[in-house]
Amino acid sequence: MPLSPPVERQPVHDRTIVCKGWRRSDGMWDIEGHLVDTKSYAFPNEFRGTVEPGEPIHDMWLRLTVDENLAVHGAEACTDSGPFPVCPSITPNFKRLEGLSIGAGWRKQVRERLGGVEGCTHLVELLGPLATVAYQTIFGEKSRMQREAEARGEAPKKSEGSGRPPRLLNTCHAFSDTGPVVEKMWPEWYRPKAEAGE
Repeated sequence: MPLSPPVERQPVHDRTIVCKGWRRSDGMWDIEGHLVDTKSYAFPNEFRGTVEPGEPIHDMWLRLTVDENLAVHGAEACTDSGPFPVCPSITPNFKRLEGLSIGAGWRKQVRERLGGVEGCTHLVELLGPLATVAYQTIFGEKSRMQREAEARGEAPKKSEGSGRPPRLLNTCHAFSDTGPVVEKMWPEWYRPKAEAGE
């Protein structure tokens, strides 16, 4: 179901973020993001002159190379367009992400290394979607490979009773331990609402 019909309006600003994940031939994973900001009108910029409608104010790229455990082995940033000539000079700092792991504490560690004048607001913001795409890419692909191996009889069915709760349990509304998704996917972790005191 789409959003409700809006009142009459005019476009002003457009931000496009595209994130993609790739499995590399060396066993690593590349997760890339591209952010582009444009305006629907021309405006003056003290450093660039007139920025025309549709001309990128920000045109920025970020690539993380991670292993299957989401540890960052490589980080590369590029600013093709920014509002100021100094914008591209901060991109080498993004190598500071190398050695971190996407997971608990990720945002805090990113802020410690790239917060304030040590980073670029737009590239740092792009790390949020990239972290999600890394997870979706790697764990989705590993699940697909496991299913295919099981179907070919090359791998035993994955055991659900590991004793540890699934990583996604209670991370969002859909994965609530009192909801129908958990009841179907991980019944051993399901709690009926009455039992949960709701």
